[in-house]
Amino acid sequence: MGDIRRTRKKYQKPSHPWQIARLEEEKPLFKEYGLKNKTELWKMNSIAKSIAIQAKKLIAKRNDSQAQKEKERLLSKLIRYKLIQPGDQIEAALGLTSRDILERRLQTQVLRKNLARTIKQARQLVTHGHIKVNKRVITSPSHLISADDVIEYAENSPFSSEQHPERPDKKIVEVLEKQEQNGAKK
Repeated sequence: MGDIRRTRKKYQKPSHPWQIARLEEEKPLFKEYGLKNKTELWKMNSIAKSIAIQAKKLIAKRNDSQAQKEKERLLSKLIRYKLIQPGDQIEAALGLTSRDILERRLQTQVLRKNLARTIKQARQLVTHGHIKVNKRVITSPSHLISADDVIEYAENSPFSSEQHPERPDKKIVEVLEKQEQNGAKK
């Protein structure tokens, strides 16, 4: 049957668990993004660090043709996930923070698209299979969403009905969309 698959950790813990400054920085992130535990935050930190490490290596290898291909792939990936703007250089990847990565999580995007009223409700909708991404039900709140992904309610979900009492009101959604459009014009 084969060997047992041993999964490795996808994150690094902080060197010291009780640093006051770091703990104070993490508190608002937990409330704003509805994180369940520290592991979720450490995973997003590790993703941001790995992108920065990869960018540093690619900046150091300027004349290599393979490095140019890898640089283009990294830039296209970061642009696809809306982590940097089109036309930015590879140096822009060095400034990514965990907040940028947290903003691209499925849980956060469900709230931003007004499919849920609160961040906790967004997490519950995702974990219970009420949300689909590109016609596939995703039950992981930490799934990273690219800019061209389509997020909507699943067909078999009771939330797909317009009359569901827990869905956000259309009037409120319209007001929020108008505020976003006015903010984008300024």
